[in-house]
This record gives sequence, C-alpha cells and structure tokens, in this order.
Amino acid sequence: MTDPSPAAEGVRQRNLARLMRLVHLDGPVSRAALTEATGLNRSTIADLVAELAREGLVEERAPDPSRRVGRPSPVVAAAPRVIAAAVNPEVDAVTLAAIGLDREIVLRERIDVDHLVTPEETAAIIAERIAAWREGGLSGARIVAVGLAVPGLVRAADGLVRDAPHLHWTDAPVRDLVTAATGLPTVVGNDASLGAVAEHLYGAARGIDHVVYLNGGASGIGGGLIVHGMPVAGAGGYAGEFGQNRPGIASNADRRAGDGVLEDEVSRARLLAAVRLSAADEPTLAAALAASDQPDVRDELTRQRGILATALANAVNVLNPSVVVLGGFLATLAEHDLDGLTAAVGAQAMTANMEGLDIRIASLAEDRLLIGAAEAAFERLLADPSGASTPTS
Repeated sequence: MTDPSPAAEGVRQRNLARLMRLVHLDGPVSRAALTEATGLNRSTIADLVAELAREGLVEERAPDPSRRVGRPSPVVAAAPRVIAAAVNPEVDAVTLAAIGLDREIVLRERIDVDHLVTPEETAAIIAERIAAWREGGLSGARIVAVGLAVPGLVRAADGLVRDAPHLHWTDAPVRDLVTAATGLPTVVGNDASLGAVAEHLYGAARGIDHVVYLNGGASGIGGGLIVHGMPVAGAGGYAGEFGQNRPGIASNADRRAGDGVLEDEVSRARLLAAVRLSAADEPTLAAALAASDQPDVRDELTRQRGILATALANAVNVLNPSVVVLGGFLATLAEHDLDGLTAAVGAQAMTANMEGLDIRIASLAEDRLLIGAAEAAFERLLADPSGASTPTS
C-alpha cells in the first residue's frame, strides 16, 4: 500500500482538526452529528475518531439511551485528562487553573500577593504549582501547554509583554521564562482580549459576530473586539485598550483624576476604598457593594456608571456592535442598574447604532480570563491534533 500523497495527508489533517474543534467547542457529540456537521461519510468519521482516540484526545462513550430511532450512534467526547494550565497574574494575586480539553475546570487556585510579582517570580510560581498538581490530583494527566492572560500590551508576533504598567513589566519575555521553568509550550495574550474570546465561544456573546468586550480588573480596564466572528488584535496585537481612552466628563465635580484616562476614573481601587476594603476578589467586592447603604458608596457607584456610559457610547458609535459584554468590576457596576446603564448609553450614542444593541454581563464570571488563556494554550493542539502530541507527565 502506497503512502498517502502530501495533498491527501493535508486534507486528513484538516479533517482531524475540524472534528477535534467541534468536540472541544460543542461538548460530547455523536458520530452521526459529526457526520452531519462535516459532510464526511460515516466510515471516514469512524476512522478519524479512531485516530484521535489513539492520540488520547477523545474518548468514545455509549450511545444516548434516549435516542430510540435508527441505529444508536456512539458519542465522542474530548479527553478530560488532557489539560491546559491557565494563569492570570495581577497586582494582588496570581490565579491559576487546570482546564480540561472537555472545558471542565479541574482545579483553581488564587495565590494572594502583597507585592508586584516579577516575570521571573511568576514563572517560578507556575512551575511550582504545576509540579504540585502532577504530584497530586493531576497525577497521570497530560498537561499540554500553559496560557497566560496578562494585563498589558502583548506583542502578537512572539508573546513579549511590551508593557504591563500596573505590574511594572516592560519588554518582559514571559513566554520564554515560563517555557524554561515548566518545559511546556507557553502562549501569552492580553487578558481582556482572551476574555473576549472566552465570552464569544462559551459565554454571554456566544454566536454573536460583532462584540465589544470590556474587562475591569485590579490593573484597570482592558477590552477585546470580535468582528465578523473573529478576534481583532490590531497590527501589533495591542487593540482594545479602552481603559486608556479619555472619557468626556460633563461635570468637574465627577472628576477624580485630573486629566486621567478612563481606568483612572472608573476604578476598582476606588470601589474598594468606598467599602473600606484593601483587597478582595470579584464576588467579595460585589457583595460588599450590594450590602452597603452608605451614601458615599451609592454616589461612587452612580459616578462611575455615568462615566462608563459615556465610554460605552463612544465605543458603540465607533464600532456598531450587536452586543457589549462587561466583565469584572464593570459587571458589578452594570448589575446595580443594567437598564439604567443601557438608557444612559443610548442617550449619548447615535440612535441607529443603538438599534438591537444588547449590553450583557459576562456569564463566565471569575473564570472568563482563565478560560480564554486555556483556549490560547489549546490552539496548537486543536489546529494539528496529530502533530501536537506531548508526552504524559
């Protein structure tokens, strides 16, 4: 039997990638559904699934017993023990998660820090935690890559962190540092851009082709764009820095930072100060704001929502999205009065641009950035399932 031609092998690799991506994105799916989705015949699907199973990337399960018409079709599911390590370094904590190819979050850890972590320290933390996972609950799992969601400008060409101002990282080779420390392929991206991808694939913007995403974190406000269903990174990978825009503030009484940018005025630190907290994760801050009946807390929420509405109106006018998704402390601001925020945006945006616009809360909550980082880590495997094998360790 002759070896397949390069062209035939290329077609096979593309079909393997199609199946792998479908199973990863949509969850367990029957062989019959894969046949329908791809247009390939049943024997080809069976052959491709068998190869993915040999690679340890999928597993076949018994057919759904509720299916009573026709021959039962085996169900194909992503292998849960194929893992990406997802990391979000921030000014107050380094958060890590192990996320399966089946999209389950196997474990999640938040390591609070009382200082700004360096790139080298971040790499050491990641390596130490992955080693601990391998000795514990992830013994025998296949960790294929590390994905980092960094609050800063990340050069698309090589993952160099050009500037993460709140972490004080400048031209930091984080990708290379983490790869050297862990021995694993590493991908680095802007946190908000990765959050936009996560919400587009699995969250509040699933199935929406034109999306503006704004993320509010300890390091400020970032954003991500989805246009025609595709992430928009910009020429160097730096698109979406909404927090660096200068909002129009009608009243000087509402200004707190002189000639500051959006993230200086709409600020998680200011919300923490209002409720007398020095640090908190997102649920804790949201609960403290919701429980407070202090006038100064109400006033600060109202002030920040007003400035946020102006910034969103500008984005709506420029980009004409179908959906605006708000994550992090921006979601907390919006949840206090989502209808009021939408009305305030509409009062400042062009009428036609508001038609059909929906402002939504990020549905992946605290996990959105980690899920986005895991997607970036899995990308090489999804694009070339048979060529991205990594030994179990």
